[in-house]
Amino acid sequence: MGLGGWRGAGGTLRRRTQETWYLLVTLLLWCGFWNAHTQTDDGKSVYFWETGPWGRCMGSDCGPGGSQSRAVWCAHVDGWTTLHTNCDQGQRPSNQRNCFRVCDWHKDLYDWKLGAWNECVPVSARTFGAPRQFPCNGGEEGIQTREVGCILNSDGSPAEDAICEYFEPKPRLEQACLIPCPQDCVVSEYSPWTSCSKTCGTGLRNRVRSVLVPPLFGGGLCPNLTEFQSCKLGACTGPEGLFSLRVGPWSPCALPQTRTARQVKRRKGKGPGIRERGVKDPETRELIQKKRTRNRLNRQESPFWDIQVGFQTREVTCIHRNGSRIGRSLCTSRDLPITVQSCVLPKDCQVTDWTEWTPCSKTCVDPESPRGNRTRRRQVLQFSVGEGLECPPLEEAEPCDPQGGGAPPCATYTWRTTEWSDCRVDTLLSQQDRRRSNMTGLCGGGLQTREVYCVQANAELQKYLNDLREKEKAGQTQRQQKPSVPPLLSISFQITASRPVENRLCEGPIPNRSQLCQIPCPIDCEVSPWAAWGPCTFENCNDQTGKKGFKMRKRLITNKPTGGPANCPHLVEAVPCDEPSCYEWQLVSLDECVPDDEQQCGPGTQLAQVQCVNSNGEPVDRNLCSSSSAPEPASCEVPCSRDCVLSDWTSWSTCSQTCSSKTIEGKQMRTRSILAYNAGEGGVLCPNSSALQEVRNCNEHACTVYHWQTGPWGPCTEDPASLALNISAGVGPSSDGQAPCSTGMQTRKVICVRVNVGQVPPKKCPDGPRPITMRPCQLPCKKDCIVTPFSDWTECPLTCDAAGNGVKKKQSRKRVIIQMPSNGGQECPEVLEEDKDCEVPKTCPGFRWKTHKWRKCQLVPWYLREGTPGAQETCGPGLQTRAVSCRQLDGTQADIGECLKFAKAMPPITQRCQLPCQDDCQLTNWSKFSSCTADCVGVRTRKRALIGRSKKKDKCKNTQMYPLSETQYCPCDKYNAQPVGRWSDCILPEGGRVESVMGMKVQGDIKECGQGYRYQAMACYDQDTRLVETSRCNSHGYIEEACIIPCPSDCKLSEWSNWSRCSKSCGSGVKVRSKWLREKPYNGGRPCPKLDHVNQVYEVVPCQSDCSQYIWVAEPWSVWKVSNVDLKENCGEGVQTRKVRCMLNTVDGPSESVEDYLCDPEEMPLGARESRLPCPEDCVLNDWGPWSRCSLPCTRSNNRNRTAYPLRSPSVGRECPETTDKEPCNLNLNCFNYFYNVTDWSTCQLSPNAVCGSGIKTRMLDCVRSDGKSVDMKFCEELNLERKWQMNISCVVECPVNCQLSEWSAWSDCTQTCGLEGKMGRQRSVVQASQGDGRPCPSQMEQWKPCPVRPCYRWQYSSWSECRVESVVCGHGTRYRNLSCFVSDGSGEGEVSAVDEELCSSLEVVVGDDKLIRLKEDCILPCPGECYLMEWSDWSPCVSICVKGAGVDFGSVQVRSRAVLAQEPENLLLCPDQVWESQACTGGECYEYKWFNNGVQNSTRPVTWCQRSDGLNVTGGCPAATPPVDSSSCEPPCLMPKSFCSEASVCMCTPGFTEVLSTTGQLDQCAPIPILEIPTAGDKKGDVKTSRAINPTLPSTTQPGRTGRTWYLQPYGPDGKLKMWVYGVAAGAFVLLIFIVSMIYLACKKPKRPQRQRQQNNRLKPLTLAYDGDTDM
Repeated sequence: MGLGGWRGAGGTLRRRTQETWYLLVTLLLWCGFWNAHTQTDDGKSVYFWETGPWGRCMGSDCGPGGSQSRAVWCAHVDGWTTLHTNCDQGQRPSNQRNCFRVCDWHKDLYDWKLGAWNECVPVSARTFGAPRQFPCNGGEEGIQTREVGCILNSDGSPAEDAICEYFEPKPRLEQACLIPCPQDCVVSEYSPWTSCSKTCGTGLRNRVRSVLVPPLFGGGLCPNLTEFQSCKLGACTGPEGLFSLRVGPWSPCALPQTRTARQVKRRKGKGPGIRERGVKDPETRELIQKKRTRNRLNRQESPFWDIQVGFQTREVTCIHRNGSRIGRSLCTSRDLPITVQSCVLPKDCQVTDWTEWTPCSKTCVDPESPRGNRTRRRQVLQFSVGEGLECPPLEEAEPCDPQGGGAPPCATYTWRTTEWSDCRVDTLLSQQDRRRSNMTGLCGGGLQTREVYCVQANAELQKYLNDLREKEKAGQTQRQQKPSVPPLLSISFQITASRPVENRLCEGPIPNRSQLCQIPCPIDCEVSPWAAWGPCTFENCNDQTGKKGFKMRKRLITNKPTGGPANCPHLVEAVPCDEPSCYEWQLVSLDECVPDDEQQCGPGTQLAQVQCVNSNGEPVDRNLCSSSSAPEPASCEVPCSRDCVLSDWTSWSTCSQTCSSKTIEGKQMRTRSILAYNAGEGGVLCPNSSALQEVRNCNEHACTVYHWQTGPWGPCTEDPASLALNISAGVGPSSDGQAPCSTGMQTRKVICVRVNVGQVPPKKCPDGPRPITMRPCQLPCKKDCIVTPFSDWTECPLTCDAAGNGVKKKQSRKRVIIQMPSNGGQECPEVLEEDKDCEVPKTCPGFRWKTHKWRKCQLVPWYLREGTPGAQETCGPGLQTRAVSCRQLDGTQADIGECLKFAKAMPPITQRCQLPCQDDCQLTNWSKFSSCTADCVGVRTRKRALIGRSKKKDKCKNTQMYPLSETQYCPCDKYNAQPVGRWSDCILPEGGRVESVMGMKVQGDIKECGQGYRYQAMACYDQDTRLVETSRCNSHGYIEEACIIPCPSDCKLSEWSNWSRCSKSCGSGVKVRSKWLREKPYNGGRPCPKLDHVNQVYEVVPCQSDCSQYIWVAEPWSVWKVSNVDLKENCGEGVQTRKVRCMLNTVDGPSESVEDYLCDPEEMPLGARESRLPCPEDCVLNDWGPWSRCSLPCTRSNNRNRTAYPLRSPSVGRECPETTDKEPCNLNLNCFNYFYNVTDWSTCQLSPNAVCGSGIKTRMLDCVRSDGKSVDMKFCEELNLERKWQMNISCVVECPVNCQLSEWSAWSDCTQTCGLEGKMGRQRSVVQASQGDGRPCPSQMEQWKPCPVRPCYRWQYSSWSECRVESVVCGHGTRYRNLSCFVSDGSGEGEVSAVDEELCSSLEVVVGDDKLIRLKEDCILPCPGECYLMEWSDWSPCVSICVKGAGVDFGSVQVRSRAVLAQEPENLLLCPDQVWESQACTGGECYEYKWFNNGVQNSTRPVTWCQRSDGLNVTGGCPAATPPVDSSSCEPPCLMPKSFCSEASVCMCTPGFTEVLSTTGQLDQCAPIPILEIPTAGDKKGDVKTSRAINPTLPSTTQPGRTGRTWYLQPYGPDGKLKMWVYGVAAGAFVLLIFIVSMIYLACKKPKRPQRQRQQNNRLKPLTLAYDGDTDM
């Protein structure tokens, strides 16, 4: 154990103290460490160099010149740092190195290079070193890697990863992947057995199946697709047909050998041409020459075809049934097939080299789609002829980038809008109630609109760049243009209107075309009531000349109006008066009455306490009143003990009139009462009742009231004194264009008005409150109309009629008003749209093929045919060709490439022909059919006739072989119209639409209801129920039916009722008004607001009632009525009464009586009182004064007081009662707390002329007494309580905007170009959703109607004919099919009927997607006894390779296969291999496969099978390791492959396998049945053979198979019973089993013998030789 054993443990020793030798070893180690602490156990130093990470690359220059450093230190193996000298200095690492300093501009030079992902490797292979076998469920998880490195973009050379990591993290090097599970081959069930291949002797029966899913991802191979079974219908009574004539394939087409020199000489020796021989007339010779020229021009030898007619041959042999070739003499045939024929020598298509690439279609820089396309073409030099290779593509394209670094930016487009229109409230009103739309002075929420159009966003930039390029081309340099300023930074754009373009060029959301707006509602001026008339004062106290003055009264503005105080009524009224004064003394109070001469009673005086006040009643300096004398002391009287005692005078009452006239005078009154009577004759007597009341005149000024009256302000006009100029404003920064441009002046008229009279001279009114007549104002700027330039002319649509002539169309252009004129600006032009006729094209574009005459029929050279039986030199089958050229629609010559690109398929240029021989019958062509006299009646005929010598030949006169006339029934042109499909939506007629502002539909403004029409398609059928054009039925394709779109009706409410009276006469209450329902909404009308149970809607707002609005007024007390009358003294107990009334309180005092309920009953003064009338010489006190206020808080320890003072002193010996009264303060009885109370917010209150928009919510502030009673605000104000509440807030009532819809789009194209089910639709969209109580959007945003029914014509193949080998039995032949025009209704369910090919003439000759039309193909007709491949099966349905429910999908595939058919048992070894091929497809169905078990039905039929999830029984696909789920129960379960649980609860093997049992008698495995015999043709046993499968791979085409075959024996005989050898095998197996069990028993020496399985388990299942490895049903 050395030091290395604990180095990694951080230098700690593990002490072992349990045993002694551990301690000894430890001591030795310590000693070794102490003696050589610097050496490890292997002689190395315990100190080593450590390095830190490299730091950041530093340097002054970018690139490789940088340097980076790192830390280097010496460390001990234990991890601690030590001195550098302890480490070996020779091994010290470098602490600096050169590096590449990365700068930002390197980002464009370096980039990550990503390699391709490698193959997916299972995770288990990386984890455990080799793939482990796991049960595959959907796929095995794997990992795939790739290489990633940093490279230099210019040459692709590698660079350090740190350079690229500076800009972008290194991409990931590996990713998860999924390895799909192996997919076994899946095949279908077998077909029924075919009939026996022979009518006598031993033959074969076949049954086949097809491949449904190919083997994928290493899955199991496909089993055999064919099963054979020998058959023998009986012994042959005569000789069998053993020989057949077999035709071989045609040889490749070859040119005949050149003529011999003899033939050439013979032709040269013939002299002049035969045709010209004997033609001496020059005119005749000229006519012949012209005809030849015309024929040559008509043939038009095209340089694009090199047609050479050659020949091809084939071999005819005689074949025996066993496949051997024998002499032809053994094969007898009446007509031998031809062995030589004409053919076209195959020539491959030849094309020119590619042209240069065209310039890139993208000539500008566009970040969104940066790449364009470029193309190159090649032309055809030589078309393919015969079986030559077709032409390759003549054009190819590839993506490209704009060429050159100075490519300009592409045109970008953006939405622009016009300015918003003026805000209009009537638009909303007309949506709700048309009766209100003509109201004036509307305000509040409204609607404003604008137009949206598309423009080119960077037009100015492109124009600048184009101008710059043109100047550069002209030789001007950039330095001459701009002094050293980058061109793109020196662009100055003039703000002008952009030219509109088509809206389709703009992308992104379209800006709103409408928005809500607000017209501020004018605030009305509110004023207070008039104050009392003031004193007579000078108009100007500084100028007190004259003796005339004015009495004035004022009122205040309580609510400031819009526009300032100038819009309020007059606030001052004046009345002329005499003896004005600016200051006067005001009596404050009177002192106590002091008797004269210091007496105790009797007459005296009272001193008046006064102050000096101005005309407004405000106290001023006393010196200002020095000009007038102060009030003198007033005389008074102190009653003596026997005198009559009177109360003090009351205050003067309110003046009864506000002014005086000859008939009306203002009066004031005051009263006093008798408090005690005098004592007989000794005292001063009491006055009579008239002396207890005083009346004086008041408001003696005349009723001539004057005030200033103002008119409205005039328009703002230019002020000559202003230097600002009113310039015309364009599109400025102010969105409303109302920016002030200069200062102007406004004037108004001010007149003096006498109330109830009219205008009077201005001197009648005081000058002081005279309003101003001029004020400055801001002049708005002029705004000129701004329109965009005209857009470009729309493109001329190129349309042509049926004759190919151009149809005249129009093109248009428009411009848009983006700013309306105002304030005297320039008006807009009248013409906003222009149109003009398009130029009609001279020729409509289009190309067609022109075919020329067929050339002479060309035969195979005679020297090749002369050995053929029956051949003649000048007649027989041949080949003829013709030329084809390209023409425009007007017939002019065109390049052939145009027809290849735009025309239909090229017509054939060769065809088979027949030159009649002398013995052949020659006939004319058929004539046209005769005309019919009437439809559906009679017949029509056509004829032909024999020509020349054929008229005399008997065989030609045989009308059975050569009919000379044909008869057919006259066509029955009867047509029947039938409606099809459903009715369309109800559609309003196009002409009844009303266009709205800015192209929007506003529900309610546009005709969206009323009578419309709905449509149902009509189909027209002929007498054979074939679909024809609807015009045959004299129909335009529709049935029309009137329909009604119900108009929406809005909720209709009554007008608002009047406001109710405030619910409280004091403080805050509520007032209510209501609407009631007049008509409910229906058909999508505007909904009603929330109604109560009586269909009313209420509006409740708080209201405030002045607590002093109504007051109790008490009249003076009446004279005492003494109950105990003391006639002498007139004193004692008595009663006083007075009248109390509720009166309306005004500024001038109570004015009129009102109902008593309006006054607070708790505050009502007493109307009667009982008291004692003082007797003479008693002390007399005045009435009690008011109670003092209780101090807060209210407690019973506090008292309130009231006082009285003596008016008459008592006589000697008598005393006055208490002059002070007090009572405790009781809460809510005589002492109250006060606080503010805030009501709830009102609903949002709008101006009377507004329907929505901004409003005000209000609430009220109450002063509330502690007992809950609202009192006058003064009680709370006196306490200086905090008022922290906001009484008004702004609010918004949502505007009732109706839903706004776009116009209906144009009708879409038909969903089907033909058929019964075509539909066309149109849509509209919501431009503005409804708001508030606006009318909601209708549910129908799409409409559809049927398309006119059109027949669906298509080219369709007939089925292939049987393989024809002329009159021979077998060999290489040809099969044919026809291409016909068919009509259908397009539903896919109706019948398809053949029609005249002319109806398909407008269609391209294409079947499905295949443009290559093949009407014949080579085929092989098997000879008798030959084993051959069947035709290809149909493509299987598309199947998805997936795991159902797991979401794993590896694509879809479909497959087809060719099975083997055998006829002779002897030829089985010569059979070809079965083949299959697969192809990818889309939309495959995902299936799962499960085992099914239904028990044993008989002794020969298996009970377990594999079934696909769609119910199809298949072979393959089910999991091999999973036992089938059966109805019986086996214990232990049958887990072996190819095993199943039988009804007897015994594990058995599937057919083709035999059971191998264990020593315990249980099934151990299922072994294949061994090969026993190969049957021969002479074997009479009906054995079954199975053709083994090939080894397919994916994706495969035709696959070769194995050559060897395996044959199994059939355990059943022809009679269905088991053969004897089966019993022998079973007995031998049974004996072997007993022997094995015995040996195990003896070896193990167990005391008890193992229990045997049931007898059925030892019974061998009968062997079957027909099994191919899977179950067949």
